[in-house]
Amino acid sequence: MRIGTLKESYVADAALFDSRTQHAWLAIAAALLLLFPFAASDYWLYMACLVAINVASSTGLNILTGYTGLVSLGQAAFMGLGAYTVAILQTRLGTPFLLNLLAGGVVAMLGGIVVGIPSLRVKGLYLAIATIAASFIAHFLFANFQITGGTAGISMPPARLLGMDLDTSFRLYWLIVPVTLLMLLGAANLFRTRIGRAFIAIRDRDISAEVLGIPLLRYKLLSFGLSSFYAGIAGGLWAYFFRVVTPESFPLSMSIFFLAAIIVGGMGSILGGILGAVFMTMVPELLKLIVDLLPGGAALAVFLSPVRLIVFGALIIGFLVFEPLGLAEIWRRVRRFFHLWPFRN
Repeated sequence: MRIGTLKESYVADAALFDSRTQHAWLAIAAALLLLFPFAASDYWLYMACLVAINVASSTGLNILTGYTGLVSLGQAAFMGLGAYTVAILQTRLGTPFLLNLLAGGVVAMLGGIVVGIPSLRVKGLYLAIATIAASFIAHFLFANFQITGGTAGISMPPARLLGMDLDTSFRLYWLIVPVTLLMLLGAANLFRTRIGRAFIAIRDRDISAEVLGIPLLRYKLLSFGLSSFYAGIAGGLWAYFFRVVTPESFPLSMSIFFLAAIIVGGMGSILGGILGAVFMTMVPELLKLIVDLLPGGAALAVFLSPVRLIVFGALIIGFLVFEPLGLAEIWRRVRRFFHLWPFRN
């Protein structure tokens, strides 16, 4: 049983995975992810891809809101920028899908930097309102520009890899999940660097951070840019997954969804972004399955749909009231309990 760690160098202290136990769990998780698509049905593969996309976007928002302390309700707009960039490049130029995803992330990052300019002067509710304004502007541009297809949007062909169309959930799984894992690894490493520590200092007390020599505008814009880059990549994956991009694909409610995900999962935690995205995506589906399993559930589905929404909302409120630190903190408590349990009196 692991009860402590001995670090003999700075490199060992800064290691992302510093024990054999962590390596073992990572190997088990990797094996499960590799075996899952061969054992799962099309429905669960579809849900796994959707969860992975939401995890990628939630992680980006967590960089901005959870780690830097800047509230944003524009994540869906940045996803839309990435999705439209990918769709335009795919349909008009036919460029490789990896290049399209990277371009979608860069375009969204530039949009995030522009939106983040007011963050030096305003924060909190005022900054949230500014990002909502950006969402409405993005929706207007998506719906009224010819290059975006107007209100009809853009239908796009599937991504191709080695001459094979990625047109099923099974094939897309091997694109979406690895990209999401790389993004998670990048976010985890970010907060071991000077940039990540500057983000945390700004979140804890921006005035003190400025006194310490951290240029607030530069790092706030960098945080907005990184968060939007993640959203753009997630939006590009979303475009390849659904293959139809319209202005209605990225409403304000989607931004609220991601904000709720990091609150429920735990802000300022990579694990929190993962758990929150899984919770927000899967719980409505599980509630729907429970309703369908009830006697006469299929016939009562229309009448029980509002009940499902009420139960789902009550669960979110319950986390805010009883565990404001989110699912990540619950997981930490469980780990501490089972680590200490054999030694308790």
